[in-house]
Amino acid sequence: MGAYYETVRTRSLDLVEGLSPEDMGLQSMEDASPAKWHLAHTSWFFEQFILKEYQADYQSPDDRFAFLFNSYYVKMGPRHTRSNRGLISRPDVDAVLAYRFHVDAAMQALLHQDRTDTGDVLELAILGCHHEMQHQELLVTDLLHALSHNPLLPAYREPTPAPVAKAAPLDWIEHGGGLLEIGHDGNGFAYDCEGPRHKTYLRPFRLASRLVTNGDWIEFMQAGGYQSAEHWLSDAWACKQREDWDAPLYWWQQDDQWWSYTLRGPQPVDLNAPVVHVSYYEADAFARWSGQRLPTEAEWEVIAREYPIKGNFLETGNHRPVASQHPNDPQLWGDVWEWTQSPFTPYPGFRAPKGAVGEYNGKFMCNQFVLRGGSCATPIDQMRSSYRTFFYPHQRWQMLGLRLADDV
Repeated sequence: MGAYYETVRTRSLDLVEGLSPEDMGLQSMEDASPAKWHLAHTSWFFEQFILKEYQADYQSPDDRFAFLFNSYYVKMGPRHTRSNRGLISRPDVDAVLAYRFHVDAAMQALLHQDRTDTGDVLELAILGCHHEMQHQELLVTDLLHALSHNPLLPAYREPTPAPVAKAAPLDWIEHGGGLLEIGHDGNGFAYDCEGPRHKTYLRPFRLASRLVTNGDWIEFMQAGGYQSAEHWLSDAWACKQREDWDAPLYWWQQDDQWWSYTLRGPQPVDLNAPVVHVSYYEADAFARWSGQRLPTEAEWEVIAREYPIKGNFLETGNHRPVASQHPNDPQLWGDVWEWTQSPFTPYPGFRAPKGAVGEYNGKFMCNQFVLRGGSCATPIDQMRSSYRTFFYPHQRWQMLGLRLADDV
């Protein structure tokens, strides 16, 4: 476990390599957090849930960090206002890194002890590592949003061109439906919201073999998709008008060419790559315009578990969705999180764990939609067919896209 812990923690430091202290303090909106805060909060998690509970002689380098770097755990006490995280200029980056090293030394010592409560410590340490992987994804997407406000449009990583490939023709994967089981099967790690495993009935359906591409999306735009309320939900149309959406987030047009701001700087929009940074509202409108619909999360899961987990994840280093390099294979994993029409609600029999750790997912099971499949910013170690992430229907700053589904 010590080696796994070190691998996860080191990746976070790799992600901030080359960033200036000014970069790491940016907070561009309430939904996002500064890179420095992500580094501190993930350390806070290990400190609060493991070290202070299981290491009797542990001493924090600064007891005030318990307040500064709590996120939303009410049972862990008061916390700094979320929208003001970018105002925490002190502790500075060096102090936050020193905090991480302090926590890491204590965690490694604890993980190598022979104890009667080793099982509890390991279970929480694994949860902490997966929690950190979620924040690794947030770190880079939050940074993308922050840097997009800079008129210089700086690149997070070297602005290399994306891999070139032609999008596969749209094909369909059919399924006969029936009474099927979904949810985590109990083998290996899973978040509490992935269970209990349970039966659900599916009518016969089909799932698109590839994601919706930028080229597909431009067709929607050219057909007046953003100008007509015909295919939009009422709340969606109101949001579109209020936010003045006319294209995916980070897109602009220049000399009859669509461009997008990415983690590798400004790039021409690749017509063959999956569309990204679209809200649930936009995804649903596109599906209706296409004459299809978004899949349910159960439909996605029963198809995806038949295919190996491979694709464009954080480890590939592309840092943006790319055209599939294997166009003959169904594109089920990576590139973009895929909106489903399923609300993020508890599965039958769900019970949140006791204590503050029970606030991890259960308190968010309202007014959000489930996405599946992981993205180019997701560590591949996070992925399994039962993994559910969730966002509000208006949000766009994450790597969010879609695939189509239909009844058979």
